[in-house]
Amino acid sequence: MIFSGLAEKLQDTLKKLSGKGKLNEKDVDNALREVKLALLEADVNYRVVKNLINNIKERAVGQEVMDSLTPGQQVIKIVNEELTKLMGGQQSEIEISSEPPTLIMLVGLQGSGKTTTAGKLAKRFKNEGKNPLLVAGDIYRPAAIRQLQVLGERLEVPVFSMGDKKDPVDIIKAGVSKAESAGNDIVILDTAGRLHIDEDMMDELQEVKENTDPDEILLVVDSMTGQDAVNVSENFNEKLGIDGVVLTKLDGDARGGAALSVKAVTGKPIKFIGTGEKLDDFEPFHPDRMSNRILGMGDVLSLIEKAEKSIDKEKAKKLEERLKNNKFTFDDFLDQLEQLRNMGPMEEIMGMIPGMSGAKQLKNLQVDEERLDHIEAIINSMTKEEKNDPSVINGSRRKRIANGSGTSIQEVNSLLKQYRETKKMIKKFNNSKGKGKGLMGNMNLPF
Repeated sequence: MIFSGLAEKLQDTLKKLSGKGKLNEKDVDNALREVKLALLEADVNYRVVKNLINNIKERAVGQEVMDSLTPGQQVIKIVNEELTKLMGGQQSEIEISSEPPTLIMLVGLQGSGKTTTAGKLAKRFKNEGKNPLLVAGDIYRPAAIRQLQVLGERLEVPVFSMGDKKDPVDIIKAGVSKAESAGNDIVILDTAGRLHIDEDMMDELQEVKENTDPDEILLVVDSMTGQDAVNVSENFNEKLGIDGVVLTKLDGDARGGAALSVKAVTGKPIKFIGTGEKLDDFEPFHPDRMSNRILGMGDVLSLIEKAEKSIDKEKAKKLEERLKNNKFTFDDFLDQLEQLRNMGPMEEIMGMIPGMSGAKQLKNLQVDEERLDHIEAIINSMTKEEKNDPSVINGSRRKRIANGSGTSIQEVNSLLKQYRETKKMIKKFNNSKGKGKGLMGNMNLPF
């Protein structure tokens, strides 16, 4: 779970407040002291923490909160609102130029994930009906150009390159001209980074900026570098002037200090976050939703958006018809499981569900991806007849399926039991409601 360490500490602290019938200033002080320590341990900038705690305290010890029927919940509401405000308040989108093409210049240190981010952005724009062009402007890092070309081939997005012998500014200017003549409405400029901020890199980036006048300059920052990510953001903003930040590798950072500090320190919004290595592991940054996740309140809107992108509507429609007629096979079971997994890691999905999003609940749940692999292996080891009619699976067949899937007979039995319970639930649902809604809404998968 993103920010799992910070989330657990904040949720534990605020839970103590919510259990109290009345609060006094000392209760609030004690809670905010723990919140402050949790934020500092999460590598949040000290000045940012100090201002946040002062803002929360000023509101939390007001008469309106202290005299309310649920003062603890009121304080939690204030913490949520101040965290949201700290991270930018509302989603900040990329400004699309009224006169195409829109130029998006990606900058950052070497290893921050610029090239991968370029591919993720291109995919996102293509899915929105845009016609993006990727421009390979990093001539220094070995294989940077080839990496971008491979991404372009996978996405079926054109990549403009002039090799690594030309001047980067000339390459990027030529790439923009190519986009104008070819009708590309989005141009994503992949620029060179360095291991650290230096004068040569900044001079080159400044020259690119002056010669292309990009609509957006996005700084790509590795969130796992913690406080250094904030320092890098501050330096790039001072020397180049950025329009927003993309935080990468957020799935690997349990602390989360960078995300909570960047906006407050630079004044520039986080526009996107990278949550994994796949090209789909990329989402717009919503401060309010992220605050809800951190405080264990779930993130239903992001969950719905993931579902809409991942679930095959045609398959869902066919399954609905099958469920109406009480027809449900192991092929259907497997298909729904695969679509669920396409939404992302199970722990992340569970973390978006209200009531399941608390760090403690997720720890107790122990979402086991390996268990899902076993389920797939068991189903794939069945014959067509067995998938369509599991009642034929006797003792010898169970043994064969277990051997074929590398699992145990107990696991096969457990899955068959789950299947029977699901069938009963579907039948009961159909009898009471008159129609099926799809397995996603009815099934309790054995995680």
